Amino acid sequence: MDTSGSAATPETTDGRLQRGARSRRAVTRRAVDIASLDGLDGLSFGRLSDELSLSKAGIQTLFRTKETLQLATAEAAREAFVDAVIRPALDSPAGLSRLRALIDNWIEYATAPLFPGGCFWGANLPIFDSRPGPVRDALREQQRAWLTTLATQFRRAIDAGEIPETDPDTAAFQTSALLNALNVCLRLGDDTATALTRRALDSLLHP
Repeated sequence: MDTSGSAATPETTDGRLQRGARSRRAVTRRAVDIASLDGLDGLSFGRLSDELSLSKAGIQTLFRTKETLQLATAEAAREAFVDAVIRPALDSPAGLSRLRALIDNWIEYATAPLFPGGCFWGANLPIFDSRPGPVRDALREQQRAWLTTLATQFRRAIDAGEIPETDPDTAAFQTSALLNALNVCLRLGDDTATALTRRALDSLLHP
């Protein structure tokens, strides 16, 4: 029986999957930028279609629902944050050195900035903190992971005698709070806040 043209070959299927993956990456990259400025609520299939010159129906096929798009965007932001802030710090020895690298990388992430609206979580946690659901859960877990990363390095630094005994979780919370405050100041155009934040963090690391 002649089935020419009636069935997809493995090569055809692979090509479609690769094109779909490229389109998905392009959409989420742009979505992260939008969400850093206008929040995840600012995302829509129509807006992304217009800005990327892609079919609205094609984007809907990739993500199905706005919530799925929001979750994919949050995950793309997390991956970009890990690449910019956490992964480079792994080259530094665990403890105080890595803690300082994490802080320096975070400040660069906010001042460069990696996303046009500054810290992605600074823009979105205040919107979703009182709105139960999968998006809030994802943002919360990402925030917790960052605090755990900081707390782990505080504990390493304490165990190595590099900083005085303190509660690692409290120190991580204080560090994150200072960095979040810096992000707000930077968005308001206060460039002096960077030096103030560094001094405050130095006093936390060396009380």
